[in-house]
Amino acid sequence: MLRLLTILFGLMVALSMAAQKRKIQNKPFIDTRRWHYGFNIGFHDQGLNLVGNGYVDEAGNQWVSDCDRQNFGFSVGVLGSLKLHDYIDMRINPGLNFGSKHIQYINLLDGSRQSQDMKSTYIAVPVDFKFCARRFNNYRPYALAGAMMQYDLTSSKHTKLRTKPLQTFLEVGLGCDLYMPFFKLIPEIKFCFGLGNILKKNRNDLTDPSQMIFTQSVDRATANMVVVNFYFE
Repeated sequence: MLRLLTILFGLMVALSMAAQKRKIQNKPFIDTRRWHYGFNIGFHDQGLNLVGNGYVDEAGNQWVSDCDRQNFGFSVGVLGSLKLHDYIDMRINPGLNFGSKHIQYINLLDGSRQSQDMKSTYIAVPVDFKFCARRFNNYRPYALAGAMMQYDLTSSKHTKLRTKPLQTFLEVGLGCDLYMPFFKLIPEIKFCFGLGNILKKNRNDLTDPSQMIFTQSVDRATANMVVVNFYFE
């Protein structure tokens, strides 16, 4: 699905630019500004890669776990962009990501199943570098790379598994500046790759020893996200 989204996004940009002839430019001087401000709305798919360790409890139970569905959420934020060069901008885009991750647990001993809906509200601060092509009429494609830190305000409410609230990501993506008569619209797709193990192993909140089996059976957890945003400058 992610590959299909990327291909469709690239085709839309390429076909739109190829169909254009030289014409009057909207907002011809907007890119000469040192600072740009705006806001964004969008949606994302949260993922969690879980690595099991084969742990078996005294009763012979052995649980395996994984995210078993797409986990779409909503994103909103504000944008500040600093022009470093005619073709390079540095952007900071603090915002909120609302979503959840659905995790399925399967007991290999008897085939029984349990699940967890890991709802999350993140305060996110991405810092990216935007590498732009030359503007053609009212289109300007770009690539981006950067990093993001986000803090989960709801991690303390997670049950069977719990993740650390502070998480870091590397980001890469593609987008296109669309120059409208009164503003600039920027559709963008971005891939976020989590760094480090975010699984919280120390679970003093669990008073029932039988609930520890889920944490004990997972050795490592890493997060990832795919984000589709629409920026308005």
